[in-house]
Amino acid sequence: MSVTDTPIKILVVDDERYLADLVATALRYEGFETGVAGSGREALERVETMRPDLIVLDVMLPDGSGLDTCRELRELGHDAPVVFLTAKDATEDKIAGLTVGGDDYVTKPFSLEELVARVRAVLRRTRHDEGPSRLTVADLEIDEDAYEVRRNGEPIDLTPTEFKLLRYLVANAGRVLTKRQILDHVWEYDFGGNDGVVQTYISYLRRKLHATGPPLIQTVPRVGYVVRPRRGHKD
Repeated sequence: MSVTDTPIKILVVDDERYLADLVATALRYEGFETGVAGSGREALERVETMRPDLIVLDVMLPDGSGLDTCRELRELGHDAPVVFLTAKDATEDKIAGLTVGGDDYVTKPFSLEELVARVRAVLRRTRHDEGPSRLTVADLEIDEDAYEVRRNGEPIDLTPTEFKLLRYLVANAGRVLTKRQILDHVWEYDFGGNDGVVQTYISYLRRKLHATGPPLIQTVPRVGYVVRPRRGHKD
């Protein structure tokens, strides 16, 4: 988020209320202030009262196209950046969204982690936010804007869940995180099982990360896990 003390406000516009609430919850978890609208008309009304810093806007709305809503917002003088959500992935659709004043385009289905990263990237571009877009520890680097992970300069291919887990661990490097903390942060929206899944995904990350360098993810017995470079390794 921005380094300023004022919370960044984001309006989520989608007629699928469950999805809108899900996205809004994910953004609130990251420290943003959020609002929700279910139609183009409601979005125009909320923009007037909320004055959002960014709008996450679905292209398919019950009262018309999100493209038309974006166009109307621009004609009314609202310049908040817009990240479009859509089930369409054709190039012409993306071009249309950017042509009417959109700033980015995310195709459904998408991971919440990816959407948050894209929102942050748009905010950095449009607000000239100097907040870090990269997380590093030892020879490991996470580029949130590009959604990439590298070790010793070599790319590491991760699934969305692996990326989110690694980002959480690296963002808290040196701090021991319990399995419950990790579960609540990484799987809180779409997983209701026990914390055994954490151990499974930690093993996936270790297999990929430790193949190219010294161990980074350590186990703290009976507590949890921590990212802390060291020479030895303990599973």
